[in-house]
Amino acid sequence: MRTKHVIVVSYDPGWAEEFLRLKAHLAQALQGRILSIEHVGSTSVEGLPAKPILDIDVVMRSYDDFPGIQSCLERLGYWHEGDLGIPGREAFAYAETGGFMAHHLYVCPQDSAELKRHVAFRDYLRAHPGDREKYGDVKREAARKHPENIDAYLEEKGPVIAEIYRKIGL
Repeated sequence: MRTKHVIVVSYDPGWAEEFLRLKAHLAQALQGRILSIEHVGSTSVEGLPAKPILDIDVVMRSYDDFPGIQSCLERLGYWHEGDLGIPGREAFAYAETGGFMAHHLYVCPQDSAELKRHVAFRDYLRAHPGDREKYGDVKREAARKHPENIDAYLEEKGPVIAEIYRKIGL
């Protein structure tokens, strides 16, 4: 799902509730095949403005488990899009949300560098309100300047993200 119109809104506590609903739905279908389901991305950080789209990482032991997980997700209406150029993260798309909030769904092995980056970034922003506020301000300004250009929006956020990565050793 590629963002066509960039909208950044104030944090909504309902995002956490929506994640829990979707997590329960996915966990039931994937029971016994996965290790965890992580809420990552900006909607997972209380107080952080975000595009109102959940980012979800389904964690598997290894790629040996992927075919069974893929099959379960396909039964739920998702289809595999490949890694979209990011090794260690398999992206899934959907046509209908099934009554759930818009979301990006990824499946990652537990040793994935991409999973570790998602979780470390989330946890850092949860614990550092000054950097969370700075990042939120940059996101709002980038969305204001580039409402129809997701690539320019992402590029404008790049320096503050890189600064945070340096702080957390990524």
